[in-house]
Amino acid sequence: MSTFANGFNSICEMDYLPKDPAILVSSVNMLLRDEEFDTLEALCYAFSRDPKQIMDYLYKRGFVWSEQQKQFRPIGYDQ
Repeated sequence: MSTFANGFNSICEMDYLPKDPAILVSSVNMLLRDEEFDTLEALCYAFSRDPKQIMDYLYKRGFVWSEQQKQFRPIGYDQ
């Protein structure tokens, strides 16, 4: 199976979570929206990442986790 530069392989599965904040937010929200994973914790476990570290990393870059909406939102738009 070939992997493309954006982290997706030829069948549209991700091999890793992106490091760029905007792409990371988009990827996590997409995977949760499309019900690939039930929770942020399950998604992070699948990619060997700590949910708290991802939340802290994205918070410092202007995004906050909304448990109610099950997605990352720009700070101030999370209500």
